[in-house]
Amino acid sequence: MTETAPLQGTAAALPEQHTRPERHPAPPRRDRGSLLLGLLRTARPKQWVKNTLVVAAPAAAGQLFSLHALTQLALVFALFTTCAAAVYLVNDARDADADRAHPTKRRRPVAAGQVPVPVAYAVGGALAVLAPAAAAWLTSPVVAALLTAYIGMQLAYCVSLKHVLVVDLAVVTTGFLMRAMIGGLALGIPLSRWFLITTGFGALFMVAAKRYSEAVQMAGKAGATRALLTEYTTGYLRFVWQLAAGVAVLGYCLWAVEEGGVPHTSVLPWRQLSMVAFILAVLRYAVFADRGTAGEPEEVVLRDRALALIGLVWIAMYGLAVANW
Repeated sequence: MTETAPLQGTAAALPEQHTRPERHPAPPRRDRGSLLLGLLRTARPKQWVKNTLVVAAPAAAGQLFSLHALTQLALVFALFTTCAAAVYLVNDARDADADRAHPTKRRRPVAAGQVPVPVAYAVGGALAVLAPAAAAWLTSPVVAALLTAYIGMQLAYCVSLKHVLVVDLAVVTTGFLMRAMIGGLALGIPLSRWFLITTGFGALFMVAAKRYSEAVQMAGKAGATRALLTEYTTGYLRFVWQLAAGVAVLGYCLWAVEEGGVPHTSVLPWRQLSMVAFILAVLRYAVFADRGTAGEPEEVVLRDRALALIGLVWIAMYGLAVANW
């Protein structure tokens, strides 16, 4: 009798111990925070600097510093960033299995399981619909149409076009060109043909240089690179970025000379002088392309102080030309 009492007490206590840790409110909160952080990482915040190209056309036209222009450009920047985030989410959801076999891409939130594949698809699809709809309401139908075209093109790229030789380069380049165009379209600024040529081939130069660098760095590493890079040769990619660099320089020089032909009262012909800084910037960037270390364009510019300084000098010269100082 004396031995059964503790057993009964223990048995009576067992249900209490079983029911106490039934649910913990803290983990769901951490899970939600982890999911939101994963969605943000999948949206590639480091890539958002590319969307500052929306100011290119207004800046070139000297219509950047007004309240209306700044408001519209901030809105367009946010909308384009939303569209790009939608594409990244869908792309990572589609490539989750392949990314898990990649040495670095396996750390992406979708591949790592931090963001479930259905959630990535759902959020990406919602953003892809909401951004053009908001553009049609808040800006203009032309801007909404361009954002819709951008999303359609990039989703086609995710599904199949990234596996098509040359077309993959054209699609990525066109994405940069759309960024440069949309600011001018939002403000109703006519786009110069030389502006489009310089921007388009400048973007192709950086895209091809990045592909070339990837091909050089990942040579011989099976499963650790883009499948399409095995179809390109380094010689071909070198030819592409060299050709694009030459056309971009020629387009800029013709643009500067054409625009410089109008009467001006500035102290110096800043527009023509800016050709020197532009060419030096291209030559400096080509150093990294030739070494096979030209990765993301924004990282190349921010990492190299000389290139950043040349860029600032070019911006200053062009700004003086626009201001007619």
